[in-house]
Amino acid sequence: MNEITVEIHHHGVWHRAAQYRRDRYLTYDVDYAVDFMDENHPMARVGLGFDINFEEHSRGGWPAFFFDLIPAGAARAAWLRRHEQIDRDDAETDWTLLCFAARCPPGNIRIASAVESFEMVAHPGFSRQEIVERNIDFIDYAEAHGAIVAGASSVQGQAPKFLLVEDLNGSWHAEGALPDEKIKKHWLVKFPRGRSEADRLVLRNEAPYYEVARDFGLKVGAPLRYEENALFIERFDRTIQDGKVVRYGLESASSLCGWNRYGPGLSNDQICHAMQRLLDSPQEDVLEFLRRDLLNLALGNVDNHGRNTAYLKTPQTTAIAPLFDFAPMFLDPEGIPRAARWKAEKPLTMPDWRAVAESISSAQLTVDEVIACLRRDIPNIEALPENMQRHDVETVIVDRLLRRIADLVRSLKDV
Repeated sequence: MNEITVEIHHHGVWHRAAQYRRDRYLTYDVDYAVDFMDENHPMARVGLGFDINFEEHSRGGWPAFFFDLIPAGAARAAWLRRHEQIDRDDAETDWTLLCFAARCPPGNIRIASAVESFEMVAHPGFSRQEIVERNIDFIDYAEAHGAIVAGASSVQGQAPKFLLVEDLNGSWHAEGALPDEKIKKHWLVKFPRGRSEADRLVLRNEAPYYEVARDFGLKVGAPLRYEENALFIERFDRTIQDGKVVRYGLESASSLCGWNRYGPGLSNDQICHAMQRLLDSPQEDVLEFLRRDLLNLALGNVDNHGRNTAYLKTPQTTAIAPLFDFAPMFLDPEGIPRAARWKAEKPLTMPDWRAVAESISSAQLTVDEVIACLRRDIPNIEALPENMQRHDVETVIVDRLLRRIADLVRSLKDV
């Protein structure tokens, strides 16, 4: 295939919205542009940087939002294994995944060829207990018992995680295996990244970490539910209204910045600058992002790359999405380095916060306002050990973070 069609869900239906000619350019469908060009709503665009018009959109490579649609990490490996393909970690493999695996990724965008190659088959589904008991092998187990699993692995990240839906009777299916009218709730179910005790320790403490962040005053979704090495996460990019599924738009910080590849490379400064250009309330969201990174530093969430921050596009507004993939990743056995830093930050040191404030200030957000935000959080950061204990973060983690928290407080008091 040398051309694909991008479909977007809004106003209650799927629309054939745009075409992309491989390695050349993206254009909106003429009829689609006529219908929605005046509205030009973020939920109707392929990306926040792609206004709806009749122009050819060229970005010197693949549009960055494609990399939000392609399964990555554990999901990538699972999809290729099921289809008996070798991962060559090249553009050809990425193109195959885009064409045939991007059927129901998070957000409201999909690739038409991935949908056309799929046939829905009725299946009674599985119980929550079966998911817990089978753990990382659940999707293989479901497939062996005749269930459709293609949509379950349309998600990114190294930890095994599956997109599942709960039906009206409480049975569980892979996303895309049920018609919308039979869905009660959408979930992401996550399992340990590996088989070590450290991997299990990270997963066990992700739900308490979210509650620590909630007390800190950050934007956090529904509480996570942990059960025997399975973490159940209610999705914030889906909701049910009047018996119909509403799919909100979801775009990563990497896509917002035009980062059309995987892996680290973006700075936190670049992410803030893109937010200031493209979001509805950039002052509020930049400060939210800044405060999230204070917690990343304090609590050792080093896996803070640009696809672990996203923006939610709803009919009301476009804003930074609730926190996700927030965990004590400093414990990971593979020794993950901090993925995204500030320009005024060297490895193994705290950032120069005044330089950070100067970098991310704008006409709407002054240096003094950024510094005032940082200073206000000093008592909140000092209270983190007590806050973690209150939310049952395991003692071994709290003890290992005490020095990191103290270092962060000192750096902020120097501003």
